[in-house]
Amino acid sequence: MGDFNLALVIVAIVVCVIVFIFNVYLLVNYQHPDDKNQAYFPKIVVVLGLSVAAISILMLPADVANRQACTHAVYNGACNLTLPMKQLWLAIYILDAFLVFFVIPFAMFYYEGDQDKSAGKRIKSALIWVVVTAIVCALVLGILYGLVGEVDFTVRHLSSGAANFPSSWDFSSSKQCVATGNHECAAYTANATSEKTWTMRATFPEYVVALATIVGSVLFSIFGGVGIACLPLGLIFSFVRRPKAVITRSQYIKEATELGKKAKELKKAADALRQEEKSGTKGRKWRKNVKAVEKELLQLEDDVQALEEMYPQGEKAETTWALTVLGYLAKLVLGVLGLIVSVAWIAHIIIYLLIDPPLSPFLNEVFVKLDDVWGLLGTAAFAFFCFYLLLAVIAGAMMIGLRLVFITIHPMKWGATLMNSFLFNVGLILLCSISVIQFCATAFAYYSQATAAQEIFGHTLESLRGIRYLYKYNVFQIVFIILAGLTFVYYAAFGWRRRKPSARFQLSS
Repeated sequence: MGDFNLALVIVAIVVCVIVFIFNVYLLVNYQHPDDKNQAYFPKIVVVLGLSVAAISILMLPADVANRQACTHAVYNGACNLTLPMKQLWLAIYILDAFLVFFVIPFAMFYYEGDQDKSAGKRIKSALIWVVVTAIVCALVLGILYGLVGEVDFTVRHLSSGAANFPSSWDFSSSKQCVATGNHECAAYTANATSEKTWTMRATFPEYVVALATIVGSVLFSIFGGVGIACLPLGLIFSFVRRPKAVITRSQYIKEATELGKKAKELKKAADALRQEEKSGTKGRKWRKNVKAVEKELLQLEDDVQALEEMYPQGEKAETTWALTVLGYLAKLVLGVLGLIVSVAWIAHIIIYLLIDPPLSPFLNEVFVKLDDVWGLLGTAAFAFFCFYLLLAVIAGAMMIGLRLVFITIHPMKWGATLMNSFLFNVGLILLCSISVIQFCATAFAYYSQATAAQEIFGHTLESLRGIRYLYKYNVFQIVFIILAGLTFVYYAAFGWRRRKPSARFQLSS
């Protein structure tokens, strides 16, 4: 028993180190050249946030392994020697909420502050915004916790009379109790009037986690529902819309000239918006124009990349074209695999969560059988399905952000991602990671039963006063499935088409 727990601790430490190194690698390779050798505080926040998000996802498989550490124990105190998962869950999610609502906003306000101001003034301005946010959040949390911070458990009040200890035991389906009579000690034969509501106050850390989960669940059901479909279909239709052949030099010059004209007009528009900002005339129309310029800039970057793919240059032009073709083939393969995972997720939600009673454990049973094949195989598959949901959230946020004016776009591009985009996406990942864990703990309740996560997310959260009905009637799951279905229909109808020019500067072929 001790050896098993020691091995689990060693694996956890090694995984944390690997996650940290991988996140540093992502930061170094995704950061914009303008942010090199500067903006160190936002970079620390990004690495810390990504590490917390990844570790929180991996904690659920670790929770399952921790539960199995005392499954076959021969003495009652064995489970006391396992990792304190409930305390670890609360610690990681309070840190998650602190990063999302305080640290990341401070880093964004500081990074996006007026560069003409001194560092001290930028810190002061960012602190003012964060302190105001902290006061508002503290007041809201305190009021809500004081008024409705209770948990209502539905229980059955059972009682039974006393009887002499029998000399022989005679139990059957019609006689489940020792005493004769109404058999009131049998829960499933008790009438509906025996149901009572047992009320207790939730701990404040659990309540903070619960409210953060609700906020994340709203974003998760929207972005995740859209992303679970657009993530694989986007890759597949990217292959469908791929360039079929290399264009001629004259075509390249023509397209490059048009893109140059568009770049000049975008620069003029950006300069005009910057002048309006300095003059203090920022309003709704100004913000709308900023969003429009951002979207046009993203489209211009996509067009430049597409033009470079269609006309590779240099001594290794043929090699570059071959790699481009292989890249699109890889997108097709990944898209097909992702589509299988997405369909499996949607089928599991319908079969196991929306239909009562569930038709089948489905993926739960798959994970259990994989564990029987090899101890970590089911755990690895379980972690993969949880991570896939996070990827779907990011894909859904990008798709919705490109189409709705009131959502700020924060694209993640290799070697061209500014720190504010990094911070925004890290905040989104952290906020949704709580909901992903809660969603997975519910969707895989059979596989993750008797874990600390199940106790927090499967009992306390779903019984909180005022919130329980959102889970009782599967509101988030239904919204998730509806949006996933609509996105599938959208891609089936329009995904195969090339993007139509929104201006005369788009590629003509």
